[in-house]
Amino acid sequence: MEIQNGIAVVTGAASGIGSAVAHELARRGAKAIALVDKSETVMDTANRIERFAHTEVQPFMGDTTDPEFRKRVFDRFCDQYGAVNLCIPAAGITRDALAVKINHETGEPDIYSCEQFRLVVEVDLVAPVYWALETLARIAKSRRARNLARWNTEEGVQGVIVFIGSVSSSGVKGQLAYSASKAGLEGAAATLAKEATFYGVRCGVIHPGFTDTPMVRALGDEYIRTHILPDTQLGRLIRPEEIADAICFMISNSAVTGQLWADAGWHPSAA
Repeated sequence: MEIQNGIAVVTGAASGIGSAVAHELARRGAKAIALVDKSETVMDTANRIERFAHTEVQPFMGDTTDPEFRKRVFDRFCDQYGAVNLCIPAAGITRDALAVKINHETGEPDIYSCEQFRLVVEVDLVAPVYWALETLARIAKSRRARNLARWNTEEGVQGVIVFIGSVSSSGVKGQLAYSASKAGLEGAAATLAKEATFYGVRCGVIHPGFTDTPMVRALGDEYIRTHILPDTQLGRLIRPEEIADAICFMISNSAVTGQLWADAGWHPSAA
């Protein structure tokens, strides 16, 4: 899949991995990128890209879990540029807490909030899957309009979807909902890859280690210094640009399928 002249949608584009991916796609010559985020700072990403690249960028502010918002983004972008053929749904949240913890005041067990669990799963699992499905649907519709059915290799790859997993998919203490969501993306990507091939679309998932993003920085410098860096062979947080480069590798190399672990040698203790 050629990134050059690609039509991309990136969620979570205001900061972190999403912003880094948008910049890297633009640097590599993507024709147009829809920058999607709930934060108005997505405008800053658009402004920065416009300063150095000829890529056409459009910021869209809204809730990635809202189906109507998702449809509006695709309708507007596809009307202007044609079917989206690159999708990186990078928006995500954490709501970390132990699954069960004894309340020292009452002596009763506190169970992780079901509402929080549902929220994290909705943002980190359900929403990315449906942004991917929307991408696939637009490609399928475009092919149908051109009287094309089953894809054949002579056509070249028609699109690529890369989910943002996490090393947390293997289980991290205090991240019940986040870990479950990221593990769920593995199954979704594996299933979608089998179905999407019919339309010439590749699908994979990258599992970043602890990356220097606002989400990780919110854990606090002390926590990062004592609980993350000692278990990381690289000895530092991963730069978002490094993950963006790996994602572009997954996009541009058609032999790369399935899952890619970009964990900086992170090996947590059993405790």
